[in-house]
Amino acid sequence: MGTQNPKIISENIVLIADSNTWIEGNAIQQLQTTARLPQMHRVAGMPDLHAGRGYPIGAAFFSLGHFYPALIGNDIGCGMALWQTDLPAHKAKPAKLAKQLGSIDTPLGEDWQERINEILPQHPFQVALGTIGGGNHFAELQTVDTVYRPERLPENFDTDCLQLLVHSGSRGLGQQVLRRHVDTHGHQGLPENSPEAAAYLVEHDDALAFARANRLLIAERMLERWHAEGRCLLDVHHNFLQQAEIGGETGWLHRKGATPSDCGLVLIPGSRGDYSYLVEPAADCSIALNSLAHGAGRKWQRGECKGRLSHKYSADSLRRTAFGSIVVCADKALIFEEAPQAYKNIDSIIEAMRQAGLIEPIARLKPVLTYKTSGGCGE
Repeated sequence: MGTQNPKIISENIVLIADSNTWIEGNAIQQLQTTARLPQMHRVAGMPDLHAGRGYPIGAAFFSLGHFYPALIGNDIGCGMALWQTDLPAHKAKPAKLAKQLGSIDTPLGEDWQERINEILPQHPFQVALGTIGGGNHFAELQTVDTVYRPERLPENFDTDCLQLLVHSGSRGLGQQVLRRHVDTHGHQGLPENSPEAAAYLVEHDDALAFARANRLLIAERMLERWHAEGRCLLDVHHNFLQQAEIGGETGWLHRKGATPSDCGLVLIPGSRGDYSYLVEPAADCSIALNSLAHGAGRKWQRGECKGRLSHKYSADSLRRTAFGSIVVCADKALIFEEAPQAYKNIDSIIEAMRQAGLIEPIARLKPVLTYKTSGGCGE
């Protein structure tokens, strides 16, 4: 890639990247294809851009008069919640914490029903609440490694205690919403004032509420196992649709693996063997469609990870990272698919956004315990 940052690919496509940002050609092709959709006005690729199933992940798309549910995909409301715990960092023993946690793959028990009803009563997908799901979803205890701007830390942030990051979404609900839409409309968009558009937005907003409730219940479930207290510092979706005004025009902003820059501090995680960064977005991120990277971004396709890694690493060896942190993942395929080597280096992602004037790093955190699945009946 050239050193220009951001990189203008065409009059309506921008890529936030510098000379150290590795982005596969297929992802850029998908970005260009998406930019040619009818009524698509502007698209922005983040430095974590990578190829998805037809549409790229790590990008934002701004359309006029028309929006595309297929661009948001099946995990509507997927996002990151960061919690401050009262677990002392200096006493943290990953193996002990993992043992105390046990499995959180199965549905919440009857003793949680009253709490579930407070948060999201009478929901047909209630049984999935409080569970993480598959793929790249996780929950992770982290410890503060470096503070760059102590005066910008969130209120109630305690550098002497562990933080809990929860990355999950709308589980089977978002999948059902997308399937119903695609079965009826294919990958065509919806005119903004149509009854079909209104119906989708109702389902979309329900999935957002579900995803937020899910992250809340995952955190509360984990804290209860550790006999710990916690406070939610931030909760931010990165797969969603919203009406927005950009460049004086009102349209539809689709975020597919892109963190909003207009809701305060955000946490951008690396792989399970890399740092995460708490960052403050710049006041003006319009060049990137008011969006930021949502993570490190995949470097390898899932199907090629085991072949690239299994001759060097056993599944067991991948359950401990270079930081000494522990990964709870009983799914042997997933342990390879989600290996740190399959992801880009988070420092390169953060630096590309910093060079583009989009963010200022506030603190850096590192993993202590990453939970994926203990082999229960997760998704």
